Amino acid sequence: MGTGQYLTRIKLYLKLGNCDHKNLRRSLGNSVPRSCKGQPVIAVLTPGIYNSAYFEHAFLAGQMGAELVEGHDLRVVDGRVAMRTTQGYAPIDVIYRRVDDDYLDPLNFNPQSLLGVPGIFDVYRAGGVTIANAPGTGIADDKAVYSYMPDLIEFYTGEKALLNNVQTWRCSEPDALRYVLDHLSELVVKEVHGSGGYGMLVGPTASNEELVAFRNKLEASPGKYIAQPTLSLSTTPILTKNGLDPRHVDLRVFVLVSPEEIHMIPGGLTRVALNKGSLVVNSSQGGGTKDTWVLEE
Repeated sequence: MGTGQYLTRIKLYLKLGNCDHKNLRRSLGNSVPRSCKGQPVIAVLTPGIYNSAYFEHAFLAGQMGAELVEGHDLRVVDGRVAMRTTQGYAPIDVIYRRVDDDYLDPLNFNPQSLLGVPGIFDVYRAGGVTIANAPGTGIADDKAVYSYMPDLIEFYTGEKALLNNVQTWRCSEPDALRYVLDHLSELVVKEVHGSGGYGMLVGPTASNEELVAFRNKLEASPGKYIAQPTLSLSTTPILTKNGLDPRHVDLRVFVLVSPEEIHMIPGGLTRVALNKGSLVVNSSQGGGTKDTWVLEE
């Protein structure tokens, strides 16, 4: 993502964040552990300056008045997670986590991780610190789980989902796999655990070689993939060297959940594909952002 895209996204956060960083801080403050006494200490845990979203971590920490910390700034002291300060180590009550599960704690997860904090997961399990998002919540990003959402909503609420799911074929099921293989050139196929737009096939734009290669992947490991119809995403004009040109967009919305409330952020993050005809809007693959306008009915 280039400097201009960073500035555009920061501008978006400034527009939405003038009030919503307060809501985020309130949600984090409402999620304090039992060990918290008095005003909670909140920190944003970032992988560091080389992470593609570091600017976002720093911006949110600054707007919330929270501490911005990396793994090497923290250690476990007397059963609490504490951060390094000029006056020694001070306990932290709530951590807004922007480090993947696998790298959070080298004693409990990936032993090679240099981004996490040794022992932080043990403190979390003992109730000594709140971690948001909680370890394990990444299962909600599992693309196979998505296909079960209408059933989950009805099971837990007793009501039908208000919005329909995109039709999804779980390739782990023989009938679904057979259909996907027969219609591979028409579908979008995604890795169940994939992210950032990587490891996917957009059938209508794929070459014959790509289709053959992906067919082999599906037949070898069908459980790793789901498939969906190729959707016709909305477009928005962007300024190119040749003037205005349409690019595909999608909207990412945000919801803040705490023991006290569920708060839906008005608006959202509009992501735009910068390559002509591309359906991949992820910033990790060159996607950018556009202003999000919420119009009164």
